[in-house]
Amino acid sequence: MVEAKKICKVYMTRKGPRDILKNISFCIHKGDKLGILGCNGAGKSTLIRVISGAELPTSGEIERTMSVSWPLALQGGFVGHMTGTDNLRFISRIYNVEFKQALEYVKDFSELGTYLYEPVNTYSSGMRARLAFAISMAVDFDCYLIDEISAVGDKRFNKKYKDTLFNEKGDRSLIMVSHFYGVIQEYCNKVAVLDQGRLAVFDDPKEAIALYDRVLAGQQITF
Repeated sequence: MVEAKKICKVYMTRKGPRDILKNISFCIHKGDKLGILGCNGAGKSTLIRVISGAELPTSGEIERTMSVSWPLALQGGFVGHMTGTDNLRFISRIYNVEFKQALEYVKDFSELGTYLYEPVNTYSSGMRARLAFAISMAVDFDCYLIDEISAVGDKRFNKKYKDTLFNEKGDRSLIMVSHFYGVIQEYCNKVAVLDQGRLAVFDDPKEAIALYDRVLAGQQITF
């Protein structure tokens, strides 16, 4: 289970405090797939970072009784002067993963070849994304966090990581944020809308999409 309990997040700006998340609560259980829709700047990435533990909420708490991944679109956690292999070794130690087994998996999944033994700061953005997704799949999480899933590499590789995430690991929980509801409609059984710092969760995706269409149209929404 992953449960958010009255999560608030406030950032200080030059113009004073800014409320990003306001009393957000939800709960997902094993196998649940929650999609969170929100416009750019709605606070989706902030919410994902708080759920992952990368950031602490200003108030409220996250209860986790299952293992939770880092945000899959996050590529900033690599040490640039270290090789892809060395970054994997470091992550394997943190998550108690057998390194040799993980290395074989990442070699096959990432298709980086000899670049896996080069410093990550020499990688293109696409290569970093391949490494990030490969390592994410090598660590066996109960719940995967996905921040704005997008195409990675060519069409064949894009299909490969989606098949792995949504089919091979289809029994795992997901929390996915996006500003586009096509992918959320396809993979999520619960859908929420994040707007003006507040979250509304729906068991019927159609209701969530109807609300999100109103948000996109600029209508004032009261949660």
